[in-house]
Amino acid sequence: MPLRRRTFLLGGLAGAGTGLAVFSSAPAAAASYPFTLGVASGEPSADGFVLWTRLAPRPLDQDGFGGMPDAPVTVEWQVAADEHFQNVVADGSVSAVRAAAHSVHVELDGLPPGREFWYRFRADGHISQAGRTRTAPAVGTSPALTMLFASCANYPSGYYTAYRRMAEEHPDLILHLGDYIYEGGGADVRAHTPSREITSLADYRVRHAQYRADVDLQAAHHVAPWVLVWDDHEVENNYANLVRDNDSPAGDFRARRAAAYRAYYEHMPLRAAQAPSGENLQLYRRLRWGSLATFHMLDTRQYRSDQACGDGWKDCAEADDPSRTLTGSAQESWLLDGLGQRLATWDLIGQQVFFAQRLSGAGNRSMDGWDGYRPNRTRIQDAWQASGNTSTVVLTGDVHRHWAGNLMNDYDAQDKVIGTELVTTSVSSGGDGNPADDDTSSVNPHLKYNKNLRGYVRTVTRPTEMAVDFRVVDRVSVRDEPVRTERSYLIQAGAPGLQNP
Repeated sequence: MPLRRRTFLLGGLAGAGTGLAVFSSAPAAAASYPFTLGVASGEPSADGFVLWTRLAPRPLDQDGFGGMPDAPVTVEWQVAADEHFQNVVADGSVSAVRAAAHSVHVELDGLPPGREFWYRFRADGHISQAGRTRTAPAVGTSPALTMLFASCANYPSGYYTAYRRMAEEHPDLILHLGDYIYEGGGADVRAHTPSREITSLADYRVRHAQYRADVDLQAAHHVAPWVLVWDDHEVENNYANLVRDNDSPAGDFRARRAAAYRAYYEHMPLRAAQAPSGENLQLYRRLRWGSLATFHMLDTRQYRSDQACGDGWKDCAEADDPSRTLTGSAQESWLLDGLGQRLATWDLIGQQVFFAQRLSGAGNRSMDGWDGYRPNRTRIQDAWQASGNTSTVVLTGDVHRHWAGNLMNDYDAQDKVIGTELVTTSVSSGGDGNPADDDTSSVNPHLKYNKNLRGYVRTVTRPTEMAVDFRVVDRVSVRDEPVRTERSYLIQAGAPGLQNP
């Protein structure tokens, strides 16, 4: 298959040139080093991926332009089959423009499946760090997949030790399930810039740049392709209901959401299909990992219906209203269709908020999750059962704790296990946590594990089983803590539910 390259900017398409076979090692130009935000890759397919960088020699300049001039800058890129770039398999160039904060996305296809590659950029005589990425395996093959997933990385709450430990594992793939940035002020272990709540495009660009400049986060981006979805803090805490009545305390919420979505796209290795249009950006999408796994990545924030049930612990009749939705009707239909296709052994649903029923000690349900939208959840669970999907795993973030649980056909009757949910704790949100704080109880017999420490989840998926390790660090208030596996499970293909290894 011939190699094809597509390079694109937020404002439209830009053609790729043939570039240079080898980057020159000549001394850098006088301009300051522009790759302070590192490099990243994402959206792996069987024949390609997306490459990303943003030029920002002064990333925290408050105008949001990172110290870059008004003029476009040519950015060259290379992809090689070896880490020393002796065997360059693709190269080209793209113009980074001010309208997109000098961010670039390079979308490649035509590469062989199931291979590792290395990539780098050059601009103004400077060469970027090199990143490692890979193509997904070909359909019809099912090599083992080592995947890590994480969420909720509040910068002031602590150091990104979890990202550093993720990088050291050299996984095949990393998923991020939301709250990549936080919009508020704050200065605890370290301080947000700016120190106030952000609202404008310049604000969101600076906030993303502050996070992207963190060396531990960069390390995790440099070792593997990422697949990302957002939750609420990428815009504003619990913002879905504000779309309806435009009552954001920060002023014009629709303008704020458009700014936040634009900045998110500018800083993530996403495809052109995810480029925003005003205040809208379609982030739900499907990715295939050979015949081993299908990733159904959801957006449970942008399309929510009225949240009159609130975000606390309660029961309300509205939670059983069939019209209430976390996904919206179009996304729900898309998901049900994808589950019905049974494209691989495993169906992995990457999403943001607690999926299983979760009761408090008083018997109330958490409304800030699928319990507040029960018919929406029931239709999805019924669909995968009707299609014979017996290896469905829901991957969740949001709640700042590790959880593991069985998904039930009827949660109140606890009569049949139909799937599994794995919930990752936060990278840093919530601070150090409390290892003695265990929230499992007899009112939730299908929830088997809970731990209030920071970290991430590691899965090693094969055609016959998925091995699950809940990875934790004891403290994020200090740097460089070690990581350990706090609990492990097995999930057998065709036999849903958690087993001890």
